[in-house]
Amino acid sequence: MAERPYQARHLIENFFAKLKQCRAIATRYDKTARNFLGVVHLAATVVWLA
Repeated sequence: MAERPYQARHLIENFFAKLKQCRAIATRYDKTARNFLGVVHLAATVVWLA
């Protein structure tokens, strides 16, 4: 059975809420886009593994 669009949206919104709990992402302390993307990848991996 396929997921409803709102169920998928809920999962995505919950993921971003967890991702924003990382202070470096919420406040964007990194000066370059490359460093910021690295922090986002690291935090996403931690959220995914938790």
